[in-house]
Amino acid sequence: MISTEIDRGLDAELAADLAATALGLARLFSAGATMWSLAPSWQPHAQHIAVEFVHPVIVGKRALPAVALSGPELVDVVRVSIRPGDIVIAVAHADDPEVRSVMQRSPAWGATTIWIGSGQRPPAGAADHVLWLDDPDPRAPATGAFVLLYHLLWELTHVCFEHPGLLKPVECTEEVCITCSDEGRLGEALGASEQGMARVRTAQGVESVSTALVDPITAGDLVLVHAGMAISRVDPAGGS
Repeated sequence: MISTEIDRGLDAELAADLAATALGLARLFSAGATMWSLAPSWQPHAQHIAVEFVHPVIVGKRALPAVALSGPELVDVVRVSIRPGDIVIAVAHADDPEVRSVMQRSPAWGATTIWIGSGQRPPAGAADHVLWLDDPDPRAPATGAFVLLYHLLWELTHVCFEHPGLLKPVECTEEVCITCSDEGRLGEALGASEQGMARVRTAQGVESVSTALVDPITAGDLVLVHAGMAISRVDPAGGS
């Protein structure tokens, strides 16, 4: 018999993660985001999530834009679908290679990421929001535990809509923000570098950056961009 946090009731950490994720979703949807759901090994979960957010079964609730994605080249499908400000939500084990790649690249695409799963957790920072069941049973995805998680996420998102004051975006109020001005932004190369330059997609759009420090790079490579320059590569395992 499968035992999960859902069977025993949500623990405090998971409940807090759900609340924070729902608030973030409400803010993003209010700003015009579309949600893209994926579950490479369990496609019905991706479809169910999209249906939950698109179809308001409660009178007066908003229909929210959500689309389930699938296909043999899932990373490419997400890449061409997503816009800055959108949401990617995935249901997958921590070692799913396609989901790991999508999560890693999403900051360059300007997307907020949510990862739902069970068992071994993904590494710290693998997604903006991680909703995880610490249940080692491989049958957990086939139970109602995951379904209840994203049902709660949908319901809590609508609870946040009932408090408009919470939906204002959080903005930096400093005249010169030291953190923002010194950041290294993730970028994905759109093609091979030529003569020390390359076109790179970041959350701010497509930029031409100097690649002198990291040459040669090819399409799909991930780099950190700072002050118009690619200052470091980011490898598929998430390191620099």
